[in-house]
Amino acid sequence: MENVTWFGHASFAITDSLNGNRIYFIDPFELPSDNSDKADLIFVTHAHYDHLSQGDINSILKDNTIVVATPDSLSTLKIKDESKFPVAPNNSYDVKGTKFETIPAYNIREDRLNFHPKSNNWVGYILFVNNQKIYHAGDTDFIPEMKTLSSKNLDIAMLPMGGTYTMGVEETIDAANAIKAKITIPMHYKRILEDKYKEAEERFKKEVKNSEVVILEEVS
Repeated sequence: MENVTWFGHASFAITDSLNGNRIYFIDPFELPSDNSDKADLIFVTHAHYDHLSQGDINSILKDNTIVVATPDSLSTLKIKDESKFPVAPNNSYDVKGTKFETIPAYNIREDRLNFHPKSNNWVGYILFVNNQKIYHAGDTDFIPEMKTLSSKNLDIAMLPMGGTYTMGVEETIDAANAIKAKITIPMHYKRILEDKYKEAEERFKKEVKNSEVVILEEVS
């Protein structure tokens, strides 16, 4: 998909071709060793190691890169304070001319409550890029807030579907059908589902009716 690169798990890069070809990374993790792109903005959804990776962030920093994250994530990052931009759920922001919103990201299923508690105030993001609205859900279940997102007419929704720590395939199907983005990209599932990930992809493509499912090829 043009302007969107998936590095596996929840890690993406988006090129903003209508804003000076700025590059935005989301949850950079295990980036390819030959990656030469540097970030204008880095968006971190929460403080778990596979989303907040100091080494990967260091590898894409420029002098003027801004890291957007919740305060608990920023507090652990060893970068200069002027490079940190703190966010909270349910807000709208503009950083260096790039507009985005924060959406809550948390677990509601009893067996997952300790992984991503609502009280942590972790987030997903809606980025306004290339005249599109791109939603990266972060690590989350199918939460009530998602049921209101259809009114935003999202162009792309990136949704976790691995289960265990986030919503699983069935829940993600329900979420995709409720959100009704033009395109839905599943994420955060291959390393969790292991040899069952292909089966999950096929079910997802078959049962999502209100959105076009796009399975991105990993760049690794």
